[in-house]
Amino acid sequence: MTIEQMKMPQLGESVTEGTISKWLVKPGDTVSKYEAIAEVMTDKVNAEIPSSFTGVIKELKAAEDETLAVGEVICSIEVEGSETDESRANENIHSGVKNEGITQVVATDVSISKARYSPAVLKISQENGIDLQQVKGTGKEGRITRKDLLKLIESGNIPKVKSASNQVTAPAADFMQEQPKTTQVKAVQPIAGDIEIPVTGVRKAIAANMQKSKHEAPHAWMMVEVDATNLVRYRDSIKQKFKQTEGYNLTYFAFFVKAVAQSLKEFPEINSMWAGDKIIQKKDINISIAVATDKALFVPVIKHADEKTIKGIAREITELAQKVRTGTIKSDEMQDGTFTVNNTGSFGSIQSMGIINYPQAAILQVESIVKRPVIIDGMIAVRDMVNLCLSMDHRILDGLVCGKFLARVKEIIETMTPENTQIY
Repeated sequence: MTIEQMKMPQLGESVTEGTISKWLVKPGDTVSKYEAIAEVMTDKVNAEIPSSFTGVIKELKAAEDETLAVGEVICSIEVEGSETDESRANENIHSGVKNEGITQVVATDVSISKARYSPAVLKISQENGIDLQQVKGTGKEGRITRKDLLKLIESGNIPKVKSASNQVTAPAADFMQEQPKTTQVKAVQPIAGDIEIPVTGVRKAIAANMQKSKHEAPHAWMMVEVDATNLVRYRDSIKQKFKQTEGYNLTYFAFFVKAVAQSLKEFPEINSMWAGDKIIQKKDINISIAVATDKALFVPVIKHADEKTIKGIAREITELAQKVRTGTIKSDEMQDGTFTVNNTGSFGSIQSMGIINYPQAAILQVESIVKRPVIIDGMIAVRDMVNLCLSMDHRILDGLVCGKFLARVKEIIETMTPENTQIY
C-alpha cells in the first residue's frame, strides 16, 4: 500500500489558486479513479475535482472554504501498488491539470529559501509590521506563505520589526522601496440592523482576481461614440423571422462581438497578454463574454470568434449564458479567452470603465443604445447612439493603436446594412 497526494489542479488559464467549496468525500471513504471528490471555485469556474487514484481517502489537507495555490496538496489517498509514469500523465489530463503549470509551481517552490519571500508575503508583512525572520513557515523547505501570515494576524501574536533597516533581506528591501506607502484601515464593525454577508466561494475568487488586475496592470481608458442607427434598423427588421427560424434571439450584442473579432484580426496587438519579460500576441481570437448570475459573474469564451458568422455567435452567446445560469458550464468553456467584451448596456449603462480580465490586454464595454439628437450635415437628426468604452493595460497597449482599433469597430458598426452584412 502506498500513500498518494492529490494536488490542487489548474482549472483555467492564469488561475493560480482555488477554494474548496465542498468536500464530496471524507476520511475512510473508498473512491474510484476519476470519481469526483471535491467542488472547487476559482475566479473563472466552479468545477468538481476528480480523483487521480483508486483507493481510500486517508486525510483531507484543507477545510471547506480554504484557498490553496495550484500544486498544493488537498488530500492523501491510500492506494495499492504504484502508478506508472504513463498513468500519472493521464491523471493530469483527466483532472484538468496543465502539466507545465504544475511543474513551474513546484520548480519555483524548490528554488525559494526562507530568506526569499513572495511579493504577497512581503506586502502583508510590510502593512502589518511583521518581522519575517521570526516567522516559522509551513511551506516547502520552510517557506513562509501568505496563509502563515494571515494566521498570525488573526491570532494577534505578531512578531514586530524592531528596526526596518536590519530586519529585511535585500530582496525584500528592494520590493518595499517599489511599493507605495499604505495607510492602515480600521476594520469596519457592524452595528445593530446591519447584515453581515460572508465573502466566500466565487465572490472571494472574483475579488482576488480583480485586485490582482488593478494592482498589476496600469489601466488606461478611452471611449468612442458610435452611430448604430443602420444596425438597429437592420436587426429589428429580421429579428422576428430569425427567432422563428432559429429558435433563439438575434441580439445587438452578437453584431458587436462580430465587429470586435474582425477588428482584432486587423489589429492583432490588441489580442495580446502580458508575460513579465515579454508580450504574447495570441494567434487565436477567443472572445470572453461576461454573464452574471444573482451571486457571481462568470466569463465563458467564444472560441475562434473571427471564424464564426453573426448567427453562430448569437447561438453561442445564448448557449453559454444558459449553461452559466443553470450551473452546467464546463471549465474548458471558460478558458483561453484573449479579449473580453462586456454587455454593460443590458443594465442601462451608458458609460463605464471595466477592469481588465487579467492577463488579457484590454476589455471593451458595450453600452446602451439610446436615441439622441445629433448634427448631420448641419441639421439635427435623431439617431441610435452607443458608447464603446475600452480599458487597456498600458504596459502592452498605447493610445494610438487602441484609437485605431476603436475607430475600426466604429466603422464596422456604422456601416452594418443588409447589403454588406451577412448574418449566415
